[in-house]
Amino acid sequence: MDKKFLLGCGGALVAFIFFIAIWSISSYNKLVSKNEGVNQQWGQVQNQYQRRMDLIPNLVNTVKGYAAHEKATLEGVINARSKATSIQLTPEALNDPKSVAKFQQVQGELSSALSRLMAVAENYPNLKANENFLQLQSQLEGTENRIARERQKYNDVVKDYNLSVKRFPSAIFAGMFGYRDKPYFEAKTGAENPPSVSF
Repeated sequence: MDKKFLLGCGGALVAFIFFIAIWSISSYNKLVSKNEGVNQQWGQVQNQYQRRMDLIPNLVNTVKGYAAHEKATLEGVINARSKATSIQLTPEALNDPKSVAKFQQVQGELSSALSRLMAVAENYPNLKANENFLQLQSQLEGTENRIARERQKYNDVVKDYNLSVKRFPSAIFAGMFGYRDKPYFEAKTGAENPPSVSF
């Protein structure tokens, strides 16, 4: 065979291997970046949940002074807060749909307990006029809105990440390096049903 031909084939092979190596590194780095984006956004979700946890003791203490005989409702909020703080979801646990579902469940229980507390507050005109309560209520409503926004952003980055993990050819590298799709935040069971309102 011609020496020039062999050199040309060798050069083409080296160029091909170089191209594959660069493409592989780029694909891997994109997966790492998107995974870190999911973890960072999860930190934002947890930050808003922590903000809510920090507001709850002040809210309970404010209501306690006005609605001492609503002990069961207040204890329900305290117990739900305790359960919610007992479950910490690390970025690694985001790969486990059962862990995410359990976390969502206890956060949903806390939201329900807070809703009951707000309903109790409606029965106390003096409490509704209390400046501390009004500020706490406003902060809690703002926090719930922030939680909803951060969860939506989290779902957006998870979608982007999951698409990268599932699409060819990055799916090859995702499988090789253990990147799996992550679960989304989902609405509570029954959220699609309209609430019943009775007067």
